[in-house]
This record gives sequence, C-alpha cells and structure tokens, in this order.
Amino acid sequence: MEFRGLMGGLYRITEWIMRLSVINLLWVLCSLPFFLLGLILLQAQTSDQVFQMFFLMCVVSPFTLFPSTTAMFSVARKWLTGEEDAPLLKTFFRGYKSNFLQSMLGGLIYIILGVILYTNYRFYGGQSNTFGILRFLVLSLSVILAISLFHFFSILSHLHMKLLQIIKNALLITIGSPIRSLSLIVLISVIVYISFFKFTFLIPFFMGSLIAIVSFWHFNLIFGKLQMKQQELLEKEAETAEADPESEKKQDGSEDEHETSTEPKALRSEETPADLRGEATSSPGNDQRESEHTKKEQP
Repeated sequence: MEFRGLMGGLYRITEWIMRLSVINLLWVLCSLPFFLLGLILLQAQTSDQVFQMFFLMCVVSPFTLFPSTTAMFSVARKWLTGEEDAPLLKTFFRGYKSNFLQSMLGGLIYIILGVILYTNYRFYGGQSNTFGILRFLVLSLSVILAISLFHFFSILSHLHMKLLQIIKNALLITIGSPIRSLSLIVLISVIVYISFFKFTFLIPFFMGSLIAIVSFWHFNLIFGKLQMKQQELLEKEAETAEADPESEKKQDGSEDEHETSTEPKALRSEETPADLRGEATSSPGNDQRESEHTKKEQP
C-alpha cells in the first residue's frame, strides 16, 4: 500500500533513515578492526602509543576499511542512479566481494603515498630556511591525494578499469575539477566535524553513508559533464567528416601508412586524460556492472 500526503512523507523519511543506518552499520562491522584500533588510539596517553596504534590502523585499513568503503559506495551508486529499491545486503556484499582485490591494492598504494607525504611534511616542517616553504606544497599534495581517494571509490564502484587507470583518473578528476573538489572536501569535513564533535551517534549510523552519497554525487556530476563533452566532440567529428569526406579518406590513408611505426590508434586514445571511456558500463538504471563482475579484469 502506498502512503500519500503527510504519512507518505514520514514513511519516505523513515525508509531513508533505515537505509542509511543499515549501510553504515555494515560498513562499520566490515571495518571493525580498524575502528577498534581507532578507539584505542583515542585513549592513548603517550606519543609512542599513538604512533603504534596509527601504524596498526594503516596496516589493517587496506584489508578492512577500503573494501567495505567500496561496497558502501556501490550501494550509494545504486541510489543515485535511480535504483533506490536495490537490495541493500545483496548489493553491499556483491560490491565487497567483486572489488576486494582492487580495493586492497589501491588501499596499499594510497597508504604508501600518504606515508611518503607525511614523512616529507615532517622533514620540511622542521627546516628553518627556504626548504621550510616546501611543506605547504606537500600539504597541498596531501589534500589532492585525500580528495582523489573519494573519487577512487566512486570510479571503482562505477566503472570497469585497471587499478592504475582508476588512480590516474581519480587524480586527474581532482585536479581538473577544482571547484567540485573543494566543494566535496568542505562537505565531507562538515560531516566529519559534526559526527565527532557535535553528534557522535552519527558515526556508527550515518557518517559513512552520508560521505558516500556526497562523494558519488559529486563524481556523477563530473562524469556526466565529461560524457556530454565527449558526445559533443564526436558529433563535431561526424559533421566534419560529412562535410569533407575526401580529407577523411586522406587522413585515414595517412594513419594506415604510419600504423607499423607508431602505437595503435586504440592504444593512443586510452591516454586521453580522464576520458573514463574504455570500460564504462554504468548509466541511470543500468545494472550491467554487477552482471559482468566475473569478467572484470584484475589489476
């Protein structure tokens, strides 16, 4: 039975509260070792204890936090692409299983890059000469890396790509869309601040799912804009080919002559920054991603 009016609105609100809380609880449970170490970290009294707990969190996060976060993003993708009634448990654990390896390896790469940037920041921060200014550059790179991490989860849950392609495109999207990137990090910072310092009950029930929705919403806007630009470019190329077919034939002949001495055209086209085309399978209401997980290339 479908409710209307005030009762319908209340029903929708409670339904979404249930959805967000269920996915967030699954995220916390699948990342339980990471969060337990985080609780111990908050109770640490010495710098050595803080370092040890932080080190252990970095070790376990690629195997727990990253796969569960990708699974949570898979559910957020369903919601934001028109499949609000997708089964929560099935979608979550399917995304967890199918993306586990890439999530784990991507987590290791991001952890290593984060440690390198942190080490450089500590080194340049202790310099009193001109080199001390470089810590601001390292800090900027750290912010870019942090924002690209959320795009990494969105791309991984949305597209079929090799691991290095996902990381590359996540970085290029972050740099190529500075306004969206700033908006994303500001909103996530607000959610984290409210969750930790205002309403701590949001952490186990809503914090992660809200971050996933905000992150994928930003990515979906950027991805849609890139698709529109690509479509416009293809239409212009088609119009040019119709207007001057002779030049197209000459161009094709020229490419055939140089085929043996240069890289194949298909390979060169994959180098287009942030094109996100090669193995894109998703669109509103499209469930092709899940049906092709068994065929997905491993990194």
